[in-house]
Amino acid sequence: MGGLSNNDVFKKLRVAHKLRDTDIIEICSLVDFKVSKAELGAFFRSEDHPKYKECGDQILRNFLNGLIIHLRGPMPGKKESKK
Repeated sequence: MGGLSNNDVFKKLRVAHKLRDTDIIEICSLVDFKVSKAELGAFFRSEDHPKYKECGDQILRNFLNGLIIHLRGPMPGKKESKK
């Protein structure tokens, strides 16, 4: 199979950006996406844990979109380019 799962990507981003569960919940809320601490705990468990949950594409996509806003700020409205 190989490659990284969505869970692996999520874990690596959490560690790289030193994010707590509350930070991740706040980041997801920037794109109006709700996620609970329990859900996050399930994503970050080892695959052999009985409460492990696979991180779906929608969850990772919403987190990534929220992370962009968190790091860069909201996208400014389109303005006329000045020459």
